[in-house]
Amino acid sequence: MKAYVFPGQGAQFTGMGKDLYEQSDLAKELFERANEILGFRITDIMFEGSADELKQTKVTQPAIFLHSVILAKTMNETFKPEMVAGHSLGEFSALVANGALSFEDGLKLVSQRAMAMQKACEITPSTMAAVLGLDDAKVEEVCASIDGVVVPANYNCPGQLVISGETGAVERACEAMKAAGAKRALILPVGGAFHSPMMEPAREELAAAIEATHFSQPICPVYQNVPANAVSDPAEIKKNLIIQLTAPVKWTQSVQQMIKDGATLFTEVGPGNVLQGLVKKIDNTAEVASA
Repeated sequence: MKAYVFPGQGAQFTGMGKDLYEQSDLAKELFERANEILGFRITDIMFEGSADELKQTKVTQPAIFLHSVILAKTMNETFKPEMVAGHSLGEFSALVANGALSFEDGLKLVSQRAMAMQKACEITPSTMAAVLGLDDAKVEEVCASIDGVVVPANYNCPGQLVISGETGAVERACEAMKAAGAKRALILPVGGAFHSPMMEPAREELAAAIEATHFSQPICPVYQNVPANAVSDPAEIKKNLIIQLTAPVKWTQSVQQMIKDGATLFTEVGPGNVLQGLVKKIDNTAEVASA
């Protein structure tokens, strides 16, 4: 079965999407529609902007979403997903790709999500850190032993977890992870504590926007970050999208479930190749490709 996977924040690069814009009339039309919806020329930043400009949350999230979704749309008849999944932000791309969300609604929600997350980041100093070389249970145990808010945020692949929370708690957790045998525990250059209780203000704000948006019956199931299994019911998709901001991204578990359900080829749609690498680390027999 063909699975299509969509990357999240961190996959951006200067020049992303420029080839699509220049080579496809449909892509050009969609990019220009995006500029109108957002109220600024995101294409200028995507094609010519500096790394710092691209790193702003209000730019990064819509930029990655647009690259992924427009790339999927320009694949025409060759794009026939039997299952989809997206890493964090990528879940919105996946939901446009499988027909649950319209292009316009998906972009509006991603833009609102980015702004809400940015605001939540400014309330309390918070961060994330990558922990390498410890098993999931040990990371969970260490997080639970630390004073303050620190939780597992991204289950990326076996031996690679990201933790998230208050800056001081994350720093203490990193020291404890190293003491527990982690190969590395390093603070990430992110704006705040995504996928942790620190995102509660953003979750409340986004919940209202998601509830007010129409979701259709998708053409194939989406393996969502929260339950890590196949979901096709629009009401359930909405509920999981809302929880996603404060809950961990269960990427390892999602990919394992997709393979169990028959996925043989994972095609990454969007900038970069991070997800292909993670899929291979989760199951080295899985076939991966780039769109």
